[in-house]
Amino acid sequence: MNTLIPLLQARRSVPPQDLEAPGPSADEVETLLTVAARVPDHGKLAPWRFLVIEGDARHRAGEAIAAAFCQDQPDADDKRVEVERSHFARAPLVISVVSRAAPHVKIPEWEQVMSAGAVCMNLVVAANALGYATSWLTEWYAYDRRVLDAFGIGPQEKVAGFIHIGRPAAVPADRVRPDLADIVTRM
Repeated sequence: MNTLIPLLQARRSVPPQDLEAPGPSADEVETLLTVAARVPDHGKLAPWRFLVIEGDARHRAGEAIAAAFCQDQPDADDKRVEVERSHFARAPLVISVVSRAAPHVKIPEWEQVMSAGAVCMNLVVAANALGYATSWLTEWYAYDRRVLDAFGIGPQEKVAGFIHIGRPAAVPADRVRPDLADIVTRM
């Protein structure tokens, strides 16, 4: 039997705080990025790129997030600031998919954006196929220019997702999925 279908049927997101080390090896990260990049890409534009955040870079990313948060919330208590600081320290690896969608003479921006979303999903599926668990998030800092600047994300770029990758601490419960009768129409 095809092993991909049961993998897709069982796949579920695991909150980053429930992801543990070890994360993927360097060879596995290379595999994940290679698989993630094999998506529909009308015009072969590669309208996305990767930002790999691992090791100490996770803590530097957290400092940038905490700094922006503290500017907006100067009265926040230390516990709340630490929550913001720890966003990327929870999982052993975070890969950001950065959309570079832009006006093009032939390729609609919407198709480029969807291609970045497909990259995120390929990354999630590939990581799960290697035995890891994932969580695809954006959160507020994906839209905050101060944080994006600190991450080296250009003014015309957008975060399609931060994919947190690690070993699941426990098998998560499944959530209610939509009934096909409610979401399928036929012509």
